[in-house]
Amino acid sequence: MKRYHGKRVFVDSAGVHQGKLDPFMVEVMAEVGVDMSHHHPKTFDGLTDDSFDIIISLSPHAQHKAVDLTRYMHCDVKFWNIFDPSLVEGSRDTKLTAYRQVRDQLRHKILDLFPFPDDPRF
Repeated sequence: MKRYHGKRVFVDSAGVHQGKLDPFMVEVMAEVGVDMSHHHPKTFDGLTDDSFDIIISLSPHAQHKAVDLTRYMHCDVKFWNIFDPSLVEGSRDTKLTAYRQVRDQLRHKILDLFPFPDDPRF
């Protein structure tokens, strides 16, 4: 989202559980020119803001957390049922392929919901 819309929108990410920086994610994002090597995963509790226009969750557990978080505020909550590529077993190439598929799927969903400013749909 930040790559396509820069500072025109405030974007943050969080997970249900505190995670570690995923080297496969860093690698596949670097392939498309996005440096995630300094990203610091955080939980919902670690968010710096509590005013949202939209929350997009990528797992059922995160969806429940988002709904609970926004129970008393006006905020859209969307669920994108995205496969967790960290669950893939196999060779390095097999894992990277799964991560690339998720990266590309997320890109498509982001640009569909938030098109480029010069897009006639915007």
